[in-house]
Amino acid sequence: MFVNRERELEALERWWAEPGGRLGLLWGRRRVGKTALLEAFAQGKPTVFHTGAGRPAVDELAVLSRTTQSALGDAGTRDLAARPFVDWRDALDALASAARERPLLVVFDEFPDLVVTSASLPGELRAFWDRARTRSNLRVLLCGSAVRTMRAVQEERAPLYGRIDLSLLLHPFAPHEASALLRRLAPAERALVWGLVGGMPLYLAWWDQAASVRENLLRLIATPGGQLLIEGQLVLATEVDSGQLDAQVLRAIALGRTKHNEIADAVRAEPARTLDRLIELRLVERVVPVTDDPHRTRRRRYRVADNFLAFWLGVIEPYKAEIERGLGRSILPVIQRSLDDFMGPRWEEAFREHLRRLAGAGELGPEIVALGQFWRDKPAVEIDAVALAGRSRTPVLAGEAKWARSVDAAKVRRSLEHKTRALENRQEPLRFAVAAREEVRNSVDVLPVTAREIFG
Repeated sequence: MFVNRERELEALERWWAEPGGRLGLLWGRRRVGKTALLEAFAQGKPTVFHTGAGRPAVDELAVLSRTTQSALGDAGTRDLAARPFVDWRDALDALASAARERPLLVVFDEFPDLVVTSASLPGELRAFWDRARTRSNLRVLLCGSAVRTMRAVQEERAPLYGRIDLSLLLHPFAPHEASALLRRLAPAERALVWGLVGGMPLYLAWWDQAASVRENLLRLIATPGGQLLIEGQLVLATEVDSGQLDAQVLRAIALGRTKHNEIADAVRAEPARTLDRLIELRLVERVVPVTDDPHRTRRRRYRVADNFLAFWLGVIEPYKAEIERGLGRSILPVIQRSLDDFMGPRWEEAFREHLRRLAGAGELGPEIVALGQFWRDKPAVEIDAVALAGRSRTPVLAGEAKWARSVDAAKVRRSLEHKTRALENRQEPLRFAVAAREEVRNSVDVLPVTAREIFG
């Protein structure tokens, strides 16, 4: 089922509607839904769709020839069964000729895999594009899951630099977007599922909404060969550099080492470059207090940005070997007792994301310029969400999220009032927001937030 992605579809449609030749990039991690988006966008459009598989160039061209023949039929300019493409220039020229009178969409999916065996392809595409873009209505979309490679395609020294009309990075679903795939669950259950598997559409689709949490965890994780049990190892194998410290650093962060020195102690190496690489891949997020300048502050923490990877590394991997030996049913209750502790930080992030949406809609007041966590080490103070307004970055709202079924907002507010004394230049009166899974009691003068608002 294809849901969401309205903004991405609108951007693609605008790109399609522009005159002349157009060159675009669509990129994002594995499982994020690139192919589903492309299929939705391509409906009703003449399309040649080719997926790179790391084949030798002659084999890739043979497959592309058959695909083009099938897509264009009699509208093609030559019989590709009898005269297949001999090289990439031949293929691109033929596709441009087919798009002389009307637009033709050509998708090169998994473009990095094409470049592996056709290293000259980006340069050939540049030379072709400089010749043909004003004489053809060809629309070429380069797509890929290798985030670092797709980013490099756009860099200043890359052959295609300055020629790309659209660069669209596809993100996992935000909490409110994920709920569209979980319609049969109550909001609090949607929150739990998003917290465990994150916003990857495929992972959300694997969750059986007619079954209990226990039954899903047993099938997906606590059974040898379970889809999510295997997927965690696959993510590590495909998303990170196995020859580097990537996996070790990810494990350290997932297990609670969130400061630079703690990570360094855990991996027994300097992790700075590894952290930068993982941040670039959007697997790790560097977090600073919202009131600090991120370029100058030394108060930094790190978190695994992907919910599923954090769950797999922090909760599942320690038991993986024994699950594969058949102890999954015995281990499952231990995993279930870990869920509340794991969900705390994920629920807080869902709360902050909801407040950002409200701020973007103007519902938290004017000129909200930042919203994030706040903390101080001495004296120790932590606030889950603080909103800043205006050029002066004045704190105007503070909020706290509890992964509990019900909370007393009046009690939480009193605690927040004490904590917010650490906020300099705060607005008076300060607004407060409190989140719980299902019920926020005594919410007079407090913005109440539950899973129904975030995931409803």
